[in-house]
Amino acid sequence: MPQLDAHYDALARQDGEPLTARLRAAFRAAGRDPERLSPDEVAGIDQLHLGGRRASRDLARRGAVAAGQRVLDVGCGTGGASRLLAHEFGAEALGVDITAAFVAVAEWLSQATGLADRARFLCADAARLPLPAASVDVVWCQHALMNMPDPATVLAEWRRLLVPGGRVLLHEVVAGDNPAPLSRPVPWAREVAHSHLIHRETLEAGLAEAGFVAREVDDVSAAALAWRRRQVEGKVEGKGKGKERSASAALPGPALIFGDDFAAMGRNLLDNLSDDRMRIIAGAWARA
Repeated sequence: MPQLDAHYDALARQDGEPLTARLRAAFRAAGRDPERLSPDEVAGIDQLHLGGRRASRDLARRGAVAAGQRVLDVGCGTGGASRLLAHEFGAEALGVDITAAFVAVAEWLSQATGLADRARFLCADAARLPLPAASVDVVWCQHALMNMPDPATVLAEWRRLLVPGGRVLLHEVVAGDNPAPLSRPVPWAREVAHSHLIHRETLEAGLAEAGFVAREVDDVSAAALAWRRRQVEGKVEGKGKGKERSASAALPGPALIFGDDFAAMGRNLLDNLSDDRMRIIAGAWARA
């Protein structure tokens, strides 16, 4: 989708340097071999959602992800959740993203961290995936539905792909009760047309209509807001520039993906969460 490429791969469009090349150079500048990296070393660029790896681990435990399960990571970005599920939970992960630059980075990082055999990737539209029916045990999605203009079609595709009794695990941005417009840019959108936030009730109704039964759903906005505030203070992984960087400052962070807008995106996340213009939910649903 060209508009998403324009957002998520904006720096490449500006200076012509591919995202993978830019990140490889940054690892070399930090004294790291870009072909041999640890999960900790890549944490700053592979968990592009509120809560970082802790949120991913909590979601995996909530959904009882287990060794050998086939997990489809929808909107995988640079592949952090897929690698975490493979490395820490023993899952067989397939990450899918519509942004080709992210898929290229995901493939490289999985190879560099020794996880390429258990975390594979595909560039495709989440609404039309070239995968057989009943081929996955878990559909995993973190901060991706808000970029999808037709969630009903996506949810129907998830039901097609899941085995009977399979699970949907979501850690998602939804609209808050404050009707004021979002402060932008945010990590998923610079323009209004790229953001498709819906209210929690609308999302849950859509999941029910698509044939999913809620098992456990919580509003985790307070935890996400606290995490973001700690990030600004430089106390968690995945730091960006300036005050948001700490001992691992030399390692690449999200500013190398989002560019100069990253600082403003972080401030706007705080504002939007604090003012209830957006919320974060985490939950598990079962395919009926």
